[in-house]
Amino acid sequence: MTAMTGGEVLVRSLAVHGVDTVFGIPGTHNLEIYRHLIACGIRPVTPRHEQGGGYAADGYARTTGRPGVAVTTTGPALLNIAAATAQAYSDSVPMLVIAPGLPVRHPQRGNGLLHEMRDQRGAMAAVTEFSHRATTHAELTEVVADAFARMASGRPRPTYVEAPLDLLVEAAEVSIVEPLPVVRPTADRALLATAAERLARAERPGLLLGGGARRAAGPARALAEALGAPVLTTTNGKGILPEDHRLSVGAALHLPAASRIVEEFDVLLAVGTEFASTDWWAGAPAPQWLIRVDVDPGQLLVNARPQLPIVSDAADALSGLLAGLPRVQEQNADRARTLRSRLKAEAATEGARWLSAMDAIASVLDRDTVVAADNAMASYYGALGNLPAYVPGGFCFPTGFGTLGYAVPAALRAAVATPGRSVVALVGDGGLMFSVQELATAAAEGICLPVVVFVNEGYGEIRAQMRTAGFEPLAVDLPVPDLVALAGSMGGHGVEVRDAAHLADELRAALGRSGPSLLVVDETGEG
Repeated sequence: MTAMTGGEVLVRSLAVHGVDTVFGIPGTHNLEIYRHLIACGIRPVTPRHEQGGGYAADGYARTTGRPGVAVTTTGPALLNIAAATAQAYSDSVPMLVIAPGLPVRHPQRGNGLLHEMRDQRGAMAAVTEFSHRATTHAELTEVVADAFARMASGRPRPTYVEAPLDLLVEAAEVSIVEPLPVVRPTADRALLATAAERLARAERPGLLLGGGARRAAGPARALAEALGAPVLTTTNGKGILPEDHRLSVGAALHLPAASRIVEEFDVLLAVGTEFASTDWWAGAPAPQWLIRVDVDPGQLLVNARPQLPIVSDAADALSGLLAGLPRVQEQNADRARTLRSRLKAEAATEGARWLSAMDAIASVLDRDTVVAADNAMASYYGALGNLPAYVPGGFCFPTGFGTLGYAVPAALRAAVATPGRSVVALVGDGGLMFSVQELATAAAEGICLPVVVFVNEGYGEIRAQMRTAGFEPLAVDLPVPDLVALAGSMGGHGVEVRDAAHLADELRAALGRSGPSLLVVDETGEG
């Protein structure tokens, strides 16, 4: 046992769990955490807003599969990161938020301490799977280990650890807890045998892969090929099967064609998906016969009831199904091609306004490029169905909670997490202004970060909804700053894009440039 302050205990606990980078903003109350970061081999990256730090941690987790870590200070800083934490909860993203809290002996009635907040732990409990306030040095290292084990053993969702101010600066003898053993749920073999037999007998089997199948890309592909089964993915599952694979149908589940395709399968195997309305805009389809695999037993009856529910880690279930197939059939590629053409046709019609831009972007990107997309029309109408992804986590998008301002900080963290790998952000001018300050972070860190911004002068989706609702748009038409000059003022490069060919050229140049590049696409004259 060694005498350490609570701040050192916390940082050393992060280090033994493999944390090498944290996003956060130093503050009066978290200095004792920052004091020990460099000595423990942890790189601090400073965003310009705590919400950006949260999205950055989210982007790190989606790209690497490891928990992203964010450090805030007390009170307002913690509330700033709450929206990003809620987004991570909605999309089942492992993320650890750490903050100091009021002293252990702080009066419950309050006394006006800086950043005083009645119940930080309770506030974060509303947007995390696990929220805990430690009150001893031993408990602090134990709860860090607990948080990492929880994120690795079941449905990965964000966690929160709070260390009181006095605990951070006081010293005590303590041993750092090593990572706990983690066991993920494995499938009942009898259920797998039943499922394998049903899939093998199906005339029109299909697969639906959600974000919960990201770590099972290999078994998912092998099973699809063994069955000759067409594969649809959710937004968070986009890229699990490369979208140029002969069995890939696509990810634009919100289109009517996707629901019709699912209803044509005589057996659907759905893995790691909620069947949520944020994917199926008109409501979840009704499969003829549904086998549903999820690591979370509480999820198996939500939105779509399966004939055969299986609680399991995705990789274990898919590998078990593959091993249990009574026969292997290499067929149905023609059927997948037909289904893909139907979905692609609808996606191209819906996204016609952005097709030339998506084609230009696709012509430049490597197969392992990470695209972080904001909740912008160009993303869900344009990129989701028309910009191919080829690797798990290759398309990061804030579904579920549906926040704005996600793309730039998420892309920033993805670039930090995977040096040498291309990362591109797609955003609208409305969403850009939520987190444009993170361009300065990219410039300060020398991070290559192309940002393609589609300008429709405000909030185009809400403008359209107002017109559909029968009244003139109100409070959605916004003047657009000089974005080229704004990029330059933050240490980046900005350019107004003339056409698709120019976009391809500028994107190619941006991918070879240190620091951020803002490529401004004016779409106000189109559609």
